[in-house]
Order: sequence, then structure tokens, then C-alpha cells
Amino acid sequence: MNEREILQKITDEFYWFHRHPELSYEEVETTKRLRDDLAAAGIEVLDLPLKTGLVAKVGTGEAPFIALRCDIDGLPIQEESGLDYASEHAGRMHACGHDFHISTVLGSAYLLKAQEKELHGTVYLIFQPAEEAPGGARKVMETGVLEEVQAIFGLHTSPLYDVGTLGIRAGAVTASVDKFTVTFCGKGTHAAHPERGTDPIVMAASFVTAAQSIVSRNIDPAHPSLVSITHIESGNTWNVIPESAWLEGTVRCLTAEDRKRIKQRIYELAEGQAASFGGHAELTWYAGPPATNNTPDWTDFAIQVAEASGLTVEPAPVNLAGEDFAYYQEEIPGAFVLVGTGKSPANHNPKFHVDPAALGPAAKYMARLAKEAFARL
Repeated sequence: MNEREILQKITDEFYWFHRHPELSYEEVETTKRLRDDLAAAGIEVLDLPLKTGLVAKVGTGEAPFIALRCDIDGLPIQEESGLDYASEHAGRMHACGHDFHISTVLGSAYLLKAQEKELHGTVYLIFQPAEEAPGGARKVMETGVLEEVQAIFGLHTSPLYDVGTLGIRAGAVTASVDKFTVTFCGKGTHAAHPERGTDPIVMAASFVTAAQSIVSRNIDPAHPSLVSITHIESGNTWNVIPESAWLEGTVRCLTAEDRKRIKQRIYELAEGQAASFGGHAELTWYAGPPATNNTPDWTDFAIQVAEASGLTVEPAPVNLAGEDFAYYQEEIPGAFVLVGTGKSPANHNPKFHVDPAALGPAAKYMARLAKEAFARL
């Protein structure tokens, strides 16, 4: 395929992927479609123990090794975009641009295949499942396929920028993501006789208020971070003080030190607030991905390639959303860039959409990153 044919192909595929979103670890048809597309172009798909998602490769088959990564899962959202190619799967939507990511890296694969004789190494093309779960990145890493990879690049759509603009910054771009649950255990009693019981709702309420002091009093004010309590349940009627109260929330940070400190304070406050009212707390912690970490040298390289490609570069803002591309960056240096896809409601909104005109520039940019990265290794 020539460049014009590649652009038409990936635009058509983008429409198909948008119409057929699949949830994390359920991306069966998406994977089959990708496998067929790649095979038709003569691109090798590796035999890996992945139930969904895949890794392909182009190039010499020998070192050095570069990787391009995209994610392929959708979200449990009912689409309200009004697009002609809106989701055909009720209650499911590509509301975070993963259909765009798929089509971009697919386009990069086609472009690199067309230039294969000019490649001075091997490019792995990662079509990763279950970013939203999250954890799909770990599944790919566990196959061992990336053990020799020396640099990795990823992308994400951004409604902050127009088509032709990229957001790039060194260091953290997205935050670490942790979830926690706390059960406050008391003693149930009639609401008319609180002195005969131990009220877990008061414990929970006290904790929610106290937890808001963690970021303001225990973390450097110059370090973006947050603690959000997002869900509380307790009791089932109006005249009974219940036995327990349960809540859950999330912690977001940009540094490992802040992440550790906030976790410590949440445990201390949950246990302390419960004890002060005569009860106890049971806390469970679910560690998610760390913060992304764009290495300075590869960030500079990504900016240079963007400018040489005629793209506009702006400093990417820090975002306390999470991104499991960070798991790759724990082991492999590289850069994660934001691709302008036109103004739109925010990601995870039922009216979210991207401008397909961004596909061509994005695919060419990612392919050029991979091709020119070999000279730096």
C-alpha cells in the first residue's frame, strides 16, 4: 500500500473499531480483526500466551529493538456522540480514544512494513488489552517478549489540542493509581439508644473529613496529589445504628515517596478515627500502575521528531488520571505523548469523539519515532 492507501485503510478501520468496542479482556473480535489486517499486509504476529491483544513485529528481526504500544479496550458507557459510526454495542463505547490508538499504530505498522529494508533493527507493535482494567500491560510484560526492547513509545488522544499538535513533557505525565476500601466496625443498636452501641457512621464521617488533611498537611504543596473518597455504604433503615460502614476511594500521586506517605497516613487515620470512637477499621489496599515517567533523552527525541515532522509541540500538562503504560516504563526508557484530536468533551464522556483527520499525522509520527530511534541506540 502507498501512503494514501494506508490512510484510507486506517480510517476505515478506525470506523470499524469505533462501532465494535469490547471491554477489558473481552477484545476477541478486535484482536481477530487486527490479526487479519496484519497478516494481509505480511506483518508477522508473534505466538504469545495472550487471550486477547497481540504483538507484531517488523524489521530485521535482530537488535536493536524498539516498541510502539497502543491499547485496544473500550468502556462500559452508552454512547451519545451522534456519530454516523457510533457504537453498535449497547452500553459499550470507545470513550477514551483507544480505537484511535489502534488505528494509529496499525498505520505505523503498515508504514514501517513499506520501509522495512530501511530499518536498522526490529520494531515490536504492541496492541495491548485491558488498559482500563487496568493490568493489560503486565500481561504483555509477563510474556517476556519485550525483554530486549531498548526504548518504547506510546500515545494518547487529547481533546486539549487541535489536530497537528502534540503534548509532550519529561517526567511524570500521568499519576500513580491506588484504590482502597475501609470497613469501620462498630456495634449496632437502636437509634434511640446510641450509648448502647458504637456508631460506625460517625467513624466513617470523621475519617472522610480527616483524610482531606493528608494532601494539604503531609505532602509538599508543589507536588500534585489527591485523596478522594468516592463511595460510602452503611445501614438499611432509618432507626437502627448499623454494625459497620464501608467506603472506598482513590489516591493519585506523581512520586513514589508521596504515594508511600499517603498510604501510611490513610492507614493511621482510619485506625485512629475508628479507635477514638470505640471501634476498629479493616483496610484493604489495591495498588495500580505507578506514574508514567518520560525519560529526558527520549522526551527530547520525541520533540525533535515532532518538530521535524511539521507538528506543533506544547508542554503536556500533568494529569492525575492513570495509565498502565507506566508499567513498561518501569523497565524500559521511552516517552508517552498526547496527540491532539480536536476539541471534544472529556475522555470517558458519552459524547467524547476524536477527529479522524489526526490519524495520518499520528501514524506517520509514531512510525518516524521508531525508524529514527535506531540511530540513538
